[in-house]
Amino acid sequence: MTAAYPPARTVEVFEDVAGVRVPDPYRWLEEETEEVRQWQRRQAALATAAVYAGQDPEAVRALIRACDAGSRPALPKYAAGRWFRMVSPPGGPAPVVVVADEPFGAGRTVADLAGSGEGGHPPVVSWLAPAPDGRVLALGLCTDGSEHNTIRLFDVASGRQLGGAPEQVLHSAWAGGVSWLPDSTGFFFLALTGAPEDFRQAVFLHRLGGGTEPEPIPVGAGSREYTLVQMSPGSRWAVAAHRVGSPVPVAVRDLSDPGGAWRPFVTGCSGTVAGHVVGERYIAVTDVGAPRGRVVAIPLDAADPGDPAGWSELVPEGDTVLRSLTPVGEHLYLSEFDRTFARVRILDRSGAVTGEMPLPGRGALAAPFFPLTALATGAPAADFVFAFSTLTSSWGVYRHRPGETEPETLLPPAVVLDAVLEEGAALAPDGVAVPYHVVRGAGGAPAPVLISAYGAANVPLLPQYQPDLAAFVAAGGVLVQAYLRGGGEFGRDWHLAAHRERKHVRDADLVAVAEHLLDTGLTTSDRLALTGGSDGGLMCGIALTRRPELWRAVLPRAPLLDLVGGTRDPYLDFVIRKAWGDPDDPDEVRRLLGLSPYQLVEPGVFPAVYLQAGATDPRCRPWHARKFAARLQAAQRGEAPILLHVFEDAGHGAATAHDVAAAQDAEWLAFLIGTLGLPGVSRPGPT
Repeated sequence: MTAAYPPARTVEVFEDVAGVRVPDPYRWLEEETEEVRQWQRRQAALATAAVYAGQDPEAVRALIRACDAGSRPALPKYAAGRWFRMVSPPGGPAPVVVVADEPFGAGRTVADLAGSGEGGHPPVVSWLAPAPDGRVLALGLCTDGSEHNTIRLFDVASGRQLGGAPEQVLHSAWAGGVSWLPDSTGFFFLALTGAPEDFRQAVFLHRLGGGTEPEPIPVGAGSREYTLVQMSPGSRWAVAAHRVGSPVPVAVRDLSDPGGAWRPFVTGCSGTVAGHVVGERYIAVTDVGAPRGRVVAIPLDAADPGDPAGWSELVPEGDTVLRSLTPVGEHLYLSEFDRTFARVRILDRSGAVTGEMPLPGRGALAAPFFPLTALATGAPAADFVFAFSTLTSSWGVYRHRPGETEPETLLPPAVVLDAVLEEGAALAPDGVAVPYHVVRGAGGAPAPVLISAYGAANVPLLPQYQPDLAAFVAAGGVLVQAYLRGGGEFGRDWHLAAHRERKHVRDADLVAVAEHLLDTGLTTSDRLALTGGSDGGLMCGIALTRRPELWRAVLPRAPLLDLVGGTRDPYLDFVIRKAWGDPDDPDEVRRLLGLSPYQLVEPGVFPAVYLQAGATDPRCRPWHARKFAARLQAAQRGEAPILLHVFEDAGHGAATAHDVAAAQDAEWLAFLIGTLGLPGVSRPGPT
């Protein structure tokens, strides 16, 4: 296999980082030159040929399509008594947005996006937001998979696209798109102030029929953080929530005062205060003074809102992890994690718990990746419409009306795996139990096992249906989903236990899980694989360079792999300084080098590796995968292949067109089928 790799020259390049000299022999692969593009295409062709060798590609793709039938649906948005939702017609060139009286009623088209795509792929609707009066629909359109999107406005009555939309580019959908004023005359939105690669953002106010102006929210000039403006019908207050992973309401404004300015609200808070404007109070889930979370109310006109002593506690900390609140009519639905499994309690507007909503099983509610995005709820509906799945059954959509006993099924799950769910835990080196779930069919041990993990950014890995992982189980594999420290599954302390200078704890947790699976006989090292995306891709890179003997295969997806080089990218510099360390401190740089897979590569025997990245990824740019693959291919002294496929028109995942994502999943699965020797390709059963 080594002789077949496209040649990758090395260069004498060194980076001085805070006085630390760091060699970078494959720096040329960071450039988007014709030489690099040709090298990338040759790597992709090699990868595709290698993963499908001896297999029926169409059978693998058919399995992916079957499991995709259970993909998480886009939930409709409510406004003025009607429901707006995005629909992708089968085989159609572009999605449309329809409005209906029921969440999934037939409705009529209000936005037809035909002709809006690029490169032969339909556009992706990153978000949609109807005005509170239901007359105008705003949506974000991404045409290249990058997540960068622009605002389009449509007249709901006629379906005509309106002129005068803001020209600014939104970096992603993480700030929810647009936040409409309660009177529907305009909206706030967060957008880039320059080129996307510079990653500078600001909040703007756009008036329908008028102009767009920067909104002077006091969150720091030139901030690279995400900010979302929150409002509520019937309330005079606007709140600016700041920080994507641990939101805090940093500023408040009285909209009833035409000359009123933003004033500081909760500032200087390192924890999370994530909630909603409810009348004259901000009701929020917070981990301040409660690592597992509690619900508090903060008066919006408080003299010192940043002092927790002035907050009213509505729901105290308990055994579960409180995650988010959703306004529903005159109620608030409180989402919680009970050992990772979803639980939902119902509060009235005073904050009193009035009941608990039964769920269809032990699984997960659909939720945005980051807590900030979950705050973009728009006008609250009278009913709670939610998506729910488990690790063995795909997504269904349900509706619950306050006061009723059981939720109503709107869309039943389309796929049920012939598998069972089991719980386990491994003991980390410091004595902490690291939980995991096992999804397996009827096969015995030792089994072909895939560990999927993340453990970063206070983001919880949920016990939910994922089509690609379901396809692995349907093909005869055993899935182990591990809940490593650094994630948000068990509250603030669990997250901080593997944050910044303690990032190494996440990697030790992963090794503990892998060794436990080997010690208990579930699998053997020649049948054990690992996958993770983004920061989880970095986790994969550390695992395969530090403990290569543990794995038969490692599959990093959309990975971050060069922490030092990442500081030259404004977006990753922002992320690395928040979550990893200070690249201006030489001691911190040396610590980062010990956690950076690209720098950890030394000649040795490595497992089979399949690196997958997107050419338009603005978060973990494809050069991370290119440089790492080149260095690993040169360092490989074993027989296992090191494969790289950078997909064109693909980004970090959220805005990748469906046909491209399906091709990515099929190739990823084919690599696992061939490398682990899975028993065969079979389709999951319908419900």
